Amino acid sequence: MKQKFSIKWKKSKQKRKQRKYRFKAPLHIKHKMLSSNISKELRKKYGKKSIPLRKNDIVKIMRGKFNKKKGKIIMVNLKKQWVYIEGIQKSKKDGSKVNIPLNASNLQIQELNLEDKKRMKKIIQKEQGGINKEKK
Repeated sequence: MKQKFSIKWKKSKQKRKQRKYRFKAPLHIKHKMLSSNISKELRKKYGKKSIPLRKNDIVKIMRGKFNKKKGKIIMVNLKKQWVYIEGIQKSKKDGSKVNIPLNASNLQIQELNLEDKKRMKKIIQKEQGGINKEKK
């Protein structure tokens, strides 16, 4: 008996229901979950507090072993909800290096990759919406 994913999820205090929502979510919703906060300069410029992460964004690590290091995002794994950053690696016993997966909540966006047309369109629309609200 397979149930469809419900977008109209009502909040719950139960951790198991919160986890179920996150793990069973479709990829277009998981992408929104992989959002990270933005540096103060970008907040002023775009009027947003957080934006979903994309490949080639430059981020700063805020928590963990590699905190205060900057790097470019190599890959975003939506299914596992992990982000891989260039230069953040650990060495295995055989000497080979492996990228370390990081959680999006532990990152801060320093520079946005604006090559994607859809992303630019959304950011521009948000800017115009913010400007119109201020004029009224």
